[in-house]
Amino acid sequence: MKKTATKSTAQPKLRLGLPKGSLQDATIEKMAKAGFNVQVSSRSYVPYVDDEELEIRLIRAQEISRYVEHGYLDAGITGHDWIVENGSKVQEVGEFIFSKISRQPTRWVLAVPEESSIKSVKDLQGKRIATEVVNLTNRWLKKNGVKAEVEFSWGATEVKAHELVDAIVEVTETGSSLRANKLRIVETLLTSTPRLIANHDSWKNSWKRKKIETLSLLLRGALEAESKVGLKMNVPRAGLAKLLEELPALRNPTISQLSHPEWVAVETIIDEKIVREIIPLLKAAGAEGIIEYPLNKVVY
Repeated sequence: MKKTATKSTAQPKLRLGLPKGSLQDATIEKMAKAGFNVQVSSRSYVPYVDDEELEIRLIRAQEISRYVEHGYLDAGITGHDWIVENGSKVQEVGEFIFSKISRQPTRWVLAVPEESSIKSVKDLQGKRIATEVVNLTNRWLKKNGVKAEVEFSWGATEVKAHELVDAIVEVTETGSSLRANKLRIVETLLTSTPRLIANHDSWKNSWKRKKIETLSLLLRGALEAESKVGLKMNVPRAGLAKLLEELPALRNPTISQLSHPEWVAVETIIDEKIVREIIPLLKAAGAEGIIEYPLNKVVY
């Protein structure tokens, strides 16, 4: 019997770059909260992910935007700073504020020793600057009409400021490390947050674009949920109006009738930071059985 040829239906894949290094743990944690279990092996830069439509590559954040631009990766998560530094032409899909230390954006700053006479960018004329973001620094100097020598720093940049160079351009979140090294911030060159970016050709592909947009939606929902909690409580119907005056809500609270005709259940989502203030107010307004619970995602 002659066999009939069958058309191959290969599973489509989206190749996603995640930052290796300082942002790695925070990124994998956020991916998990978004619903993607990523497991990293110390012997491979190709992690396991429980999604057959994804291929993950661990690459230094400094390089991801270049690989996305040139199509080796369909999409990736990297800092806005490295997109700017590399001059990469990519599709920016979403901004996600998370880091290894806090939920604050990082800053690339000009820093000098505390006793330095440098007070502004104009004082850098003819000086030597060490930094990892050479292109960014050179463009900033040119914009300000200043000529200075900018050298690439392979590390320990903060130490060099006291002995080897006149100033440094370094990344910081809180500024504590700079202060600990007796350095003073003069100016901020760039504020940066992690971004989800896509290759332009991949973005034009309908299947890949939908997959990237789904990833963005779930990541954003996971990040939104980190600062919020759910509240449930039972309230006498007679005191409902008073209680609602005290209750901030993401939209409008959900109100459900209980088996007892004079009582209702109220459920809402609020910022976690105000829970300790609002629960005593809710109790005073007649609420009973107040339950606070964590959230995995909040999708608007």
